Amino acid sequence: MEAIIKMGSKIKLMIRITNSRFYNKKGFTLIEMLIVISIIGILASIVLVGLGAFRSRGRDTRRIADLREAQGALELYYTKFQQYPSSGLNSWGTMSQAIINGGVGVNTVSNDPLSPAKTYVYGASSDQQQYVLMATLEEASHPGLKDDVDGTVFGVNCGDAPQGNYCVRL
Repeated sequence: MEAIIKMGSKIKLMIRITNSRFYNKKGFTLIEMLIVISIIGILASIVLVGLGAFRSRGRDTRRIADLREAQGALELYYTKFQQYPSSGLNSWGTMSQAIINGGVGVNTVSNDPLSPAKTYVYGASSDQQQYVLMATLEEASHPGLKDDVDGTVFGVNCGDAPQGNYCVRL
């Protein structure tokens, strides 16, 4: 658009009015931005849901490793005292304290990685020559449940259903 402005008889001023900064859009519209943000949100939620399964499987693997570590500590205890600790009301706590106070070189016994207040379960035979350790897994379909001990052993429920109770026995 052009406009000619006359200011007196001698001066002519020609002004070209362009709206190029309004018509040459080089950005995104609001709708385009909303679509992109919603797609990113959907992808992020899919990734986070997928990571949850990996995290629970990692914690289950840690629980199994904790039981193996406790088995090693129990064998050190057995080597020194020729029997395993007795199981009491708080069986895991009783066993842990017996191992720590037994002077076998173990200073700590692990608890559940998700909640330190939640402990594993320990049960010993009446003659204290055998034991069973149990951890409840988050995934009831964990592959480790195929090769573990099942049933009730020394008063400990080692059944796989409805929870995934993983047990090792000696």
